[in-house]
Amino acid sequence: MTNKALHIVSLDVPFPADYGGAIDIYYRIKALHELGFKITLHCFEYGRGKHKELDRITSCVHYYKRKKRVFDLIGKKPFIIQTRSTNALLDNLLQDDAPILFEGLHTTFFLADDRLKNRVKLVRTHNVEHQYYNGLADKATGLKNRYFRNEARKLKKFEQILKNANHILAIQKNDFNHFSALYKSVYLLNASAPENNLNEYVETEPYCLFHGNLSVPENNAAACWVLETFKQIPDIPLIIAGKDPSKILAQRCTEQGISLEVNPGTKKMNVLLRNARVHVLHTDQPTGLKLKLLTALQTSGHVVVNAGMTEGTGLDTLCSVADSPRLFGNRIMQLFPEMLRQEDFLNRRKHIDKNYDTKKNCEIIAQLIGD
Repeated sequence: MTNKALHIVSLDVPFPADYGGAIDIYYRIKALHELGFKITLHCFEYGRGKHKELDRITSCVHYYKRKKRVFDLIGKKPFIIQTRSTNALLDNLLQDDAPILFEGLHTTFFLADDRLKNRVKLVRTHNVEHQYYNGLADKATGLKNRYFRNEARKLKKFEQILKNANHILAIQKNDFNHFSALYKSVYLLNASAPENNLNEYVETEPYCLFHGNLSVPENNAAACWVLETFKQIPDIPLIIAGKDPSKILAQRCTEQGISLEVNPGTKKMNVLLRNARVHVLHTDQPTGLKLKLLTALQTSGHVVVNAGMTEGTGLDTLCSVADSPRLFGNRIMQLFPEMLRQEDFLNRRKHIDKNYDTKKNCEIIAQLIGD
């Protein structure tokens, strides 16, 4: 047990671990705690509240209100960074000389501050952010398009702050290639696999499942794409499950006779995940790593995705990949009648256990801090 002190600056409150970024951060904190780190956690809070679970795996938790002001939209710095720039964070970081792990480019406002120049600073990148925002802009119109495009431009310029980090931890291979071409000391740190009770081989039920945080435009658009695909296979049951779907998505589900599970709790979601015969996932954003894909791959169901879902992850060999709606639908029809073979289930588990063991992967952080 190392018992080393470590500051972690989180872009959001990472509990409950109910969406991709929170899952990645929460289980990394938990693993580092189990490795013996004495963690001071700094969270930007904007709606998720305070949670005693975080007190259990850290020595101290500081919460900061993320203040979203209109004039932050027109400043030189990206909005996602400017709104996480409270001086109280810097004051708390300066209370000792422990290393600092910044979770996401979002949290790096103070990365280049002279008062931190002698500290060991690591940045965990969750995306190549300007690429991600350009992708959002491609799907948006009007003011949203202008905001996303402008934010992408600012993020591309701001990313140079990473030269002040001692180490950068990329989430997947494509991101690693991007950052290592520009900055020193870049490492691949695979995403934290969510802990769940899905890793037993079970007899699945005859339905397909799309799941995700439906309040995120990217996920809402993906669900609509899946709905279009299922128009050609109307006899195969589909359930769409997730947080806060849009009115348009809800209306389309009603029109097509598709079951929509709105804001299912953890227990209900796990039942849906565990029993689905086929998991269907789609994205137009081939950035970062989609943690819902890791969740699906831990179940006993087939997993059908488009190429963007697995790009840069090495997980394509564990999925059925199809890009066009016609091929996507055909693949579902081929897989739906039969359950996933237990042999294939075990092979998937072996791959995930080898590459996505969060505690084992977090040992790289201990090594880097020890340098």
